[in-house]
Order: sequence, then C-alpha cells, then structure tokens
Amino acid sequence: MPLELRVRPRGPYSLALSARRARDTTRSFRNGVLVCALPDGERASARQLPEGTLVLRAESEAGLERLRFVLGAEDDHTPFLDRFRDDALLAGPIRYLKGLRPVRTATVTHALLRAVVSQLITSREARSIEARLIRATTRSVGELQAPPLPHHLARFAPAELYRFRLPARKATALVRICRSFDPERLRSLPPDAAAQRLERERGIGPYSVGVVWTEGLGRFDRGIVGDLGLLKVCSAIEGRWVDADDTARLLARYEEWAGLACIYLMAGAGQGLVPLKLSPPEVRRERVRARYAA
Repeated sequence: MPLELRVRPRGPYSLALSARRARDTTRSFRNGVLVCALPDGERASARQLPEGTLVLRAESEAGLERLRFVLGAEDDHTPFLDRFRDDALLAGPIRYLKGLRPVRTATVTHALLRAVVSQLITSREARSIEARLIRATTRSVGELQAPPLPHHLARFAPAELYRFRLPARKATALVRICRSFDPERLRSLPPDAAAQRLERERGIGPYSVGVVWTEGLGRFDRGIVGDLGLLKVCSAIEGRWVDADDTARLLARYEEWAGLACIYLMAGAGQGLVPLKLSPPEVRRERVRARYAA
C-alpha cells in the first residue's frame, strides 16, 4: 500500500507552475498530478490541495524523501522574491510567477545527461535526444522511464551513442564522466568541491555546471550561462545578439540567486513579463547577422 505524506511548502509554491515545465520521459503532469519514476523502478506522485499543502505518495520512505527533493517545496525562496521584486527585469515574473521553483531531476546523472546533450541546440532537439537515450538505457515504469544512473551510460562506447544523434565530442565526455566517477556523489559534497569536481572534466563548462547545479543538486546560486534560451532572452533585452559572456554578466547581478533568476527570466520572457527590445523574429535576424559578421 502506498505511503502518503503531507508537506506544507515553505514560501510561495505552485505545483502547477513548477511541474508544467518539468515534463519529460521520467515524469508526467496531468490533471494537477505530478507522477515521477524513481531510479529503482518506484513510482511517486504529488498533488497540491487548494489551500497549498502538497500530498505526496510513494511506495517507500526512501521514495518519499526523493520526491521531496525533486519538488524543492521546502527550500524557501522568499528572500529572492523580496530582494528583487522591484528589479527592472524580474518585477513582472516575480509578481505573476512567484510560486515557480525549478523541479529537480531524481538523479544527478539525469541532470548531467541533460547538460551534455543540450549544449547549444534547441530545447526540442535536446528533449528528443535525451528521450531516445533514456528509453534505450533504463527500465520502463508504466508509461514512464526510470531516470538514468551512471552504469546505464558507462556501458556504452562513445561511438554507440551516435545512433541517438549525440555528437562524438558530447558522447565521449558523457561516457568518460560516468566511468570515472559517480555523479550521484556530488549531492553529498560541499558546493565548492562539487563545482571543482565537475569543472575538471573536459567538455564540462559553465553551462553544464549550471544545469547540474540547478536541476541535479537543487541549488539556486549558479545560472545556466550560455543556455540557448537565455541567449535569446538576453539578446532581446540588450537589442543585439549576445554571447555566453553577456549572459554571465546579466546573471552576475543576482549574485547567490543567479540560478533562480535565470529560471524566472526565461519563464517570464515567454509570457511577456520581461521588458524586451526585440521580438523573437528580430532576435533570429540579429543572430544570423552576427553569424555572418563573425
């Protein structure tokens, strides 16, 4: 019989806002219920009552604890909301999306896979490659797939991953990391040690660290520098096509909240809540112009 736990979020929290952006091969969100596949084949779910309480269900105590981490509902971001509620760029997103928090991946390896796969390609391409890889490597849990662990990816030769349309450079980095150390251990390391361990790996730069930091470790202090979506938002803000260094400078103003600011900027821009100088078609033209000028 499934276990049930009721959790009162700390600070504003909207499961609908947060989980809507989190759907992938390992989790679904329908009719207000988030369903997650966990690494051992367990299923867990969460729904939010009208008064705000979250109702969590899982098959074990360990499953409940992992689901609590995935949701991040107990990591209060009220200081972020208070500090930047009058910020020129974040005022709109904070006013209308204040219950948004990034939903974490159930394993660090899943975040690492996402970080490597999604470098400098569209989110649609990245989701497609990620889904094919996970379906080919992990067990089915109903209509979902269990999230990957290091051994699921370490057993491949890098060349084998090409059939999933993963370029050789990315495949080599992913397999090497999963063979050389256990990414799951990063959650138990002090933040500086975790960052240093990641940054030692070839093929892992600020973008990849930002993805692992936000989605795999559940931290708010490193933004996803160089993310293609953030490049487009930053370009629309600046009125010209920007580069990764420009996104780093944009996020630096938010200091220890850079990761959460990144999430709010991209979500807010998509809903017209961030003041922009360029429309999406104008951003595309600026990108083409910059490419030919280089």
